[in-house]
Amino acid sequence: MSGRRSSEKRSFLKALGPGLVTGAADDDPSGIGTYSQVGAQFGYKLAWTMPFAYPFLAATQLICGEVGAVTGRGISENLKRNYSPWILRGAVTLLLIANIINLGSDLGAMGAVVAMLVPGPAILFTLGFGLLCAALEIWVSYARYARLLKWATLSLFAYVGVLLAADVDWPAATSGLLIPSFGFGREEAMALVAVFGTTISPYLFFWQAGQEVEEQHENHERPLRSGGPKRSRQSIKQIRTDTLVGMAFSHGVALAIMLATAATLHAHGVTNIESASQAAEALRPVAGNLAFALFAIGIVGTGLLAVPVLAGSAAYAVSETLGWAEGLTKKPGEAKGFYSVIVIATIAGVGLNLTGIDPMKALYWSAVVNGLLAPPLMVILMLMASNPKVMGTLTISPILKAFGWASTAVMSGVALLFLLS
Repeated sequence: MSGRRSSEKRSFLKALGPGLVTGAADDDPSGIGTYSQVGAQFGYKLAWTMPFAYPFLAATQLICGEVGAVTGRGISENLKRNYSPWILRGAVTLLLIANIINLGSDLGAMGAVVAMLVPGPAILFTLGFGLLCAALEIWVSYARYARLLKWATLSLFAYVGVLLAADVDWPAATSGLLIPSFGFGREEAMALVAVFGTTISPYLFFWQAGQEVEEQHENHERPLRSGGPKRSRQSIKQIRTDTLVGMAFSHGVALAIMLATAATLHAHGVTNIESASQAAEALRPVAGNLAFALFAIGIVGTGLLAVPVLAGSAAYAVSETLGWAEGLTKKPGEAKGFYSVIVIATIAGVGLNLTGIDPMKALYWSAVVNGLLAPPLMVILMLMASNPKVMGTLTISPILKAFGWASTAVMSGVALLFLLS
C-alpha cells in the first residue's frame, strides 16, 4: 500500500510543470507590490477577490495549455495561421511593451531588495540579476532549466512564513475572505482592477502555451490532435491537474501576502505601499526582522522565476510571428532570433531603471496595456479553442467553454472599469 501511495505521489509531482511554473510566475515582484498595497490599504476587506478570481484564471490558463498541446503551436503561431495579420501584430506589440515594463519593475525590485541587505548600488544588483536570468535561460539545457524553475516555486512559501509570523485577526480575515465587500469609489475600483490585471496577464497565456509545446518537443511527442484518443485524454487530464494546482498555489500565495500585510501594515496605519521592496522594508518595524527577511527572500526568488517567463513569452511571441526557429529546447545557435529577443527584452527592462521613470507610473501603464490586450485576446482564444479547424476533435469541453467566456466577460468588465475610473 505504501509503495502504491509513493508511486501515486511521484506521478502527481511529475504531472506538475508548465501550469505550476506559470502560476508561480504570476506572483512576480510587481504582483507582490500590488497585493501588498491592497492588504495595506484595505486590510482584510478585499480578501474575497482571490477565491473569486481563481476559477477565471484557471479556466483561461487551461484553455491556453490545451491550445498549445493540441495544436503543437504557441498562441502567436495559431493567431498567424488563423486570423488577420494586423490582429497578430497588434497583440504582439502590446505584449512586448507590457512585458518590458514588467521586466524593468521586477528586476528593479530585486535589485532594491538586495541593496537593503548588502551594501552597494541597487542598479548593479539589478543588472546582475538581468544577466543571470538571461544566461540561465540561454545556456542551461531545457530539461535542467525546467527543473530549476520548478524548484524556484518553493521560494513563494516564504510568504506563508510571513503570514505565520503575523498576528492575523482570523475572524476578520475569514469574513473578508467569504463575504464580498466592495464600494464603487475610485480607490476601490482601481484596487479591483489592479488585482485582476495583475492576476490574469497576457504574458501568462503565451508562456503556458509555449511551454506545453516545449514539453512535447523535449519528449519527442506529436501534437495531441495527431495522436490517439487514449493519449489525448491522459495528456489533457495531466494539463488540467498541473494548471489547477499551479493557479491554486498562485492564489494561495497572493492571499497570504494580502492577509500578512493587512495584519501588519494596515493594522499599524501604514496604508500606502509603492513597491514590493517598500513593502518588505515597511514590515521590519511592525513585524520584525524575520518577516522582513522572508518577504525579501520571496521577492528575489519569485523574481528569478518571473523574469525568464516574461522574457521567454516575448521571445515566443516575436519568433512565432516572424517565423523564426524558437524554443528553449533548441541551442543558442539553432534559434538566434529567439534568444536575441530574450537578451534584448531583459536589457531593455534593466535600462528602464536608468531612465528615472517612476516605477509605479510604469506599472500603471503596464496595467493599461494588459487591461486593453487581455479581453480581445481572450475572445480570440475562445474562438480558437472552440474551432474544429484549429483543434480537430479536441475542442474545449462545454464546462471549460462556459468558464472561459465568463472569464472573458469579467476581464472585459474590469477593463471598462479601469477606463472609467
